[in-house]
Amino acid sequence: MVSWREDVPGLLRPDWDLPAGVEAVLTTRAGGFSHGAFAGFNLGDHVGDDPEAVASNRAWLCRTLSVTPLWLAQVHGTAVADADSVQGLPQADAAVARGPARACAVLTADCLPVLLCDDAGSVVGAAHAGWRGLAAGVLEATVARMAVAPARLRAWLGPAIGAQAFEVGDEVRAAFVADDPVAAAAFTPGMDAGKWMADLERLARRRLYRAGVVRVAGGGVCTVSTPDRFYSYRRDGVTGRFASLIWLRS
Repeated sequence: MVSWREDVPGLLRPDWDLPAGVEAVLTTRAGGFSHGAFAGFNLGDHVGDDPEAVASNRAWLCRTLSVTPLWLAQVHGTAVADADSVQGLPQADAAVARGPARACAVLTADCLPVLLCDDAGSVVGAAHAGWRGLAAGVLEATVARMAVAPARLRAWLGPAIGAQAFEVGDEVRAAFVADDPVAAAAFTPGMDAGKWMADLERLARRRLYRAGVVRVAGGGVCTVSTPDRFYSYRRDGVTGRFASLIWLRS
């Protein structure tokens, strides 16, 4: 289950066994400069919010954490950006870093944020894992780009849509089961024919396990059922995005 401490209002630090020199933070919707459907600490600049409000939210985050996030143009794919060298806004759904210049960051509002680091505290990564990205292999791609033995990696799963709220069609189940029949255990029949309730967290754990990452913490918090703390696209439609970040201290 996810647990954390709130040192600064709106910023949660995962209760996760991190090596020295590694920092991780999860934002919430508390505080911030956004209003209406995006109230209050929306970090997504692609959802229709006032650009000045988003810029203010991002600037506050940078000042408070004393770190510069690498923001991504997320497309539910498998591309992994190099936070140490990439310029601009890369089209990617994950990032890795081996230096302290930037934080790896992903934005979510039901998709699963996955943070990773190695035991030595020499490399960190973050992945945006919706069902399309998971099925396509975004976690495996991130693990590969970290370029250390998977057994030396540890992962943390942030808040995402829970199995009780995530109804999908036959095509989603088929995308996972075709590659891994064991993945069928992550789906239970929905109310209607051809519909399934999908356990995104269980699918991610299975993918990480197959990639060799066996130490996985976090999980257990549904974004749909926590409107006071997290944005949820499935619940609200028009909504903001919260961020999950991991970085190396200088």
